[in-house]
Amino acid sequence: MEDKKTTEVKDTKPAVAPQGATGPKKFPPRKPGGFKKPGGFRKPGGRRRMPEKPKDDFDQKVLDLARVTRVMAGGKRMKFRATMVIGDKKGKVGIGVAKGADVAAAIQKAVAKARKAIIEVPIIEGTVPHEVRINDHSAKIMMRPARKGSGIKAGGVMRIVLELAGIKDVVAKILGTNNKVNNAKATIKALNSFVPQAVAAAKASKPKVAPKAVTPKFVKKFIPKPQQAPKKEALKAKEVKKEDKAKGPEGTRGESK
Repeated sequence: MEDKKTTEVKDTKPAVAPQGATGPKKFPPRKPGGFKKPGGFRKPGGRRRMPEKPKDDFDQKVLDLARVTRVMAGGKRMKFRATMVIGDKKGKVGIGVAKGADVAAAIQKAVAKARKAIIEVPIIEGTVPHEVRINDHSAKIMMRPARKGSGIKAGGVMRIVLELAGIKDVVAKILGTNNKVNNAKATIKALNSFVPQAVAAAKASKPKVAPKAVTPKFVKKFIPKPQQAPKKEALKAKEVKKEDKAKGPEGTRGESK
């Protein structure tokens, strides 16, 4: 019998191994210079800076700081009450009273309220225009103008309010209660109660200073010459005359004898 030759056909495709059978997946080698994320390059200048907040010209001071309690159904609730005054020392001043859970929160709220309640004070030559007397509940205060250079003659919270308002010379007195909050409110009421007609009259009566005369550069100033000393000959003539006068009467007496 003839042997039949069998022909085997080999597959050219490599056998695909199941997933997980081989090692870790291999990635192509990286290019020199590192890998860059998509999205382009950053603009020069780095990060953007936040715009700076404008500086505040108002000075602030604490007039009063107290701890207050409120009785509730479950017990007592404690808070802090702050009284703040702000001013730019150029005629603007304001006062605010607020409560908060802590001291910092109370002060922050009081300053915010004071900014909303700023008033403008008319100042004439560093003092107030005219005398004012205010009765605000139990607070009674008196304020009158003073001479230049006398300073602020006031005590308590009135001095702080007047300094931040920009008044330099004034005489003030607290006649009623010693409550700081009421006295501060009364002072603000007094500074806001000046009569407009009196303010205008005081500004009109302000003496006007004459401008100084300015000499042009090309004009030469007259400088007097120093007095010249008398000549020696004139001095000698005067001395001779004095000697003749001294000898004159004696010579006449001798001749008469």
